[in-house]
Amino acid sequence: MRTLPAVAGVMSAGDVLETARSIACLQRPDGMIEWFPGGHCDPWNHVESAMALTVAGMDAEADRAYRWLVDAQLPDGSWFNYYLATGVKDARLDTNVCAYLATGAWHRYLSTGEVDGLAQLWPAIESGIDFVLRWQRPDGAIRWSLDASGVLEEYALLTGSSSIYHSLRCAIACAERLGHERPDWELAAGRLAHALTHSPAAFAPKVEFAMDWYYPVLSGALTGPGGERRIEACWDAFVLEGRGVRCVSTGDWVTAAETAECVLALDLLGLDEDALRLFTWAQSLRNDDGSYWTGMVFPEQVTYPPLERSSYTAAAVVLACDALSRTTAASGLFRGEGLPSNLDLTEPAPDAPIEPEVSAPGSPAPG
Repeated sequence: MRTLPAVAGVMSAGDVLETARSIACLQRPDGMIEWFPGGHCDPWNHVESAMALTVAGMDAEADRAYRWLVDAQLPDGSWFNYYLATGVKDARLDTNVCAYLATGAWHRYLSTGEVDGLAQLWPAIESGIDFVLRWQRPDGAIRWSLDASGVLEEYALLTGSSSIYHSLRCAIACAERLGHERPDWELAAGRLAHALTHSPAAFAPKVEFAMDWYYPVLSGALTGPGGERRIEACWDAFVLEGRGVRCVSTGDWVTAAETAECVLALDLLGLDEDALRLFTWAQSLRNDDGSYWTGMVFPEQVTYPPLERSSYTAAAVVLACDALSRTTAASGLFRGEGLPSNLDLTEPAPDAPIEPEVSAPGSPAPG
């Protein structure tokens, strides 16, 4: 068994195992991991959950999750947005969703050292990344989706393109480990990195969402002083002191997943004290069975969505625990350890942050 991560005084190894088991309880016999009992599954959060299972040493469950994903892949390399046990719930093709298998596959390889397992996932990784890069615009950003009727959505999302950038770096690492050359992917990564760091106008304005705040950092596109400036610029807008990270800046709805993901971004920047504080606050959303409420509205302390405990939320907390504790061989994945740096062939150097103007909190919370 793998050594389980733990953050002293905050989350024990036993807590991590309980949380992983709460995710496994949501896995169907075919390998699909639902958001909540009877709920839908989307491939991005499905991969996130599989990664958390790997962290906990639950390799059989993680591998069933990856097999389900490979079996569900469409001939063009894409996946539908939402699945149910009975079929497809949402037939949109989201480019970010279709890229994320590469992140999970590289995480699995780092964790297990199994080259054969990586090779088995390679055809699906390659097909998925090639699908995504068909929709890269001349400015480097990635168009965000095709709707259910196949109509292309022209605009790009900062969060989605940031996540794709990280997935693309993982895909390049997979290719290099298996002896495949994909210089086109490297060039695409460079163009995307440049858009993320220098071209805020390339993306649809979604500055009220916390993910648009920290994802350029979490992806590794914006690091160093530029990343620190970005985090500092919007800290007060998105962080509810003593509670966690608001999903949106306009209300005091704190979510455990956004809080845990922000922990990963802070960890990448070496902001250890802030990362630990956020991680500690996230534990207020923990349940006795190791699951986590998706979110909580303050000051009412009402769960939102009502009484929802989600697999992807639990997974984000497990990954954050591993990153902070430096426990598994994959704990540095979101710090960019072992990943290729961006191939940015343009000037200026990517150290200036995109600093959006964010609405102050105080408007009505959701629900």
